[in-house]
Amino acid sequence: MLGGISHITFVVRDLDRTDKFFREVLGAEEVYDSGEQRYSLYREKFYTAGGQWIAVMETEEILNRTYHHVAFRVEKSSLTAYRKRIEQAGLEIKPSRSRVDGEGESIYFYDYDNNLFELHTGTLQERLAAYKKG
Repeated sequence: MLGGISHITFVVRDLDRTDKFFREVLGAEEVYDSGEQRYSLYREKFYTAGGQWIAVMETEEILNRTYHHVAFRVEKSSLTAYRKRIEQAGLEIKPSRSRVDGEGESIYFYDYDNNLFELHTGTLQERLAAYKKG
């Protein structure tokens, strides 16, 4: 039986630069740094954010941008503060897609390595209700 998401992994070119992004923009807490040890494929750091385990690995094997992304739930009242932090970090904010009333608001942005993130104010239940209304 599937037990939910274990962890999310991002692959980046510069682990130290990305560390600053995870801590200062997302407010994540670093809980592990492999240093020179290689238990996995690459040098890596682990973080927790919103109760989620996030792994970040360093390599030059970076793909182009896609719509593959992870969305973190945030309160609507904090969107402006997050937007400011994202802009201060020099990250590119992507225009939001069209929305149905009631499904929540989002900020989409790329990190330094073309990983797409979304900060979203809605829940699954709110989105399903909004889609049902049409």
